[in-house]
Amino acid sequence: MKIALLTHSVNPRGGVVHTLELGEALLRLGHEVIVMALGTPGQEFFRPTTCQVEMVPIGEQKDASTYEMVKRRIEAYIEHLKIYLKYSKIDIFHAHDGIGANALIALKEMGLIQKWVRTVHHLDVFENSQVQKWQTLSVVKADAVLSVSEFWQNKINEDFKLNAHLVNNGVNSTFFSTINLDIQARLKAQFKVSSQGPVILCLGGIEERKNTIGVLKAFYRLRLIHPKAQLIIAGGASILDHSKYVRSFHETAKELGFKPEASDELIFTGPIPNAWMPSLMHIADLLVMASTNEGFGLVTLEALCAGTPIVVSKIKPFTEYLCDEDCTWADPFNTVSLELAMSQALQNYDPKKIKKSAKKLSQIYNWDTSADKHQSIYQSLLQTQEFTCQ
Repeated sequence: MKIALLTHSVNPRGGVVHTLELGEALLRLGHEVIVMALGTPGQEFFRPTTCQVEMVPIGEQKDASTYEMVKRRIEAYIEHLKIYLKYSKIDIFHAHDGIGANALIALKEMGLIQKWVRTVHHLDVFENSQVQKWQTLSVVKADAVLSVSEFWQNKINEDFKLNAHLVNNGVNSTFFSTINLDIQARLKAQFKVSSQGPVILCLGGIEERKNTIGVLKAFYRLRLIHPKAQLIIAGGASILDHSKYVRSFHETAKELGFKPEASDELIFTGPIPNAWMPSLMHIADLLVMASTNEGFGLVTLEALCAGTPIVVSKIKPFTEYLCDEDCTWADPFNTVSLELAMSQALQNYDPKKIKKSAKKLSQIYNWDTSADKHQSIYQSLLQTQEFTCQ
């Protein structure tokens, strides 16, 4: 099959990681895969890929609202694909977000494409009614809907009266278990990471659904026990505007008595090279995933493969694939619970136990298994005139 995978950006976000890893696994099954993404002039994916890449140009214009940003990106996809389809035939289009999906809706209405699939990693609540409508249409108009967790599969089925497919995420265990002492040393030097206290790592930048302020408050309490502890907040390359929450985070930090950003208590790396991610996890004593809304949470598996213990919100979808032996649970809405979980995880660190969890989970959640499931769904979709999700 010739498969086009559409994603909303080239940044290291969960859905984009999923798209690239899935594409490469489909290649290993013998399919032709084109990964399509929106990007400003000169932009490339955050890491190299063996898939063909089709960049959809989007200008560097600063959008005044989420509505304008989404509208402009949908239109960019439509205009680009209208030209692309004059010269190329695709068997299956697969959108990994609502932006690409709404472009595919328009193209199908024009008679330019036939079957397309939508993976729902998670759904948001948008203040703008049109953006919310676009999100809904991206689900109900798809020829097949896929979900990476039982939680979102059930929510889709209940909210939209559909029968969504469950397809697993995966983890590149070899990549995250690889030790590079040179990169570790460079990270420590560049971001002033010390060895005097535990290093706590949060990925995804400062975002409300990542519960970064909740982690900050718990970290403040942790420093009463570990006064030399450091909190590293890494990543944060998002197309959505999180500036209001970021301001609240820094206001909270000031109220708690944290020093300005020049200090080494709080470390903000911003997006870092993909090749550095395993080393970042290796130098951390603990990864905290305290999200209140998540599609799956790939970083939990990645951290375990790196040998790093994890504190995780005791909510779905995490409780679907992690058990007590894999992590330390916390109530993400309770600061004391988060701090106690962090303290417990540091105190009970057991590398053999983490290695066992990593081996078990990476055997279940791997990209080749995921690609095989996708392949079956694509084939069924192409073989039937009317396809009902199962």
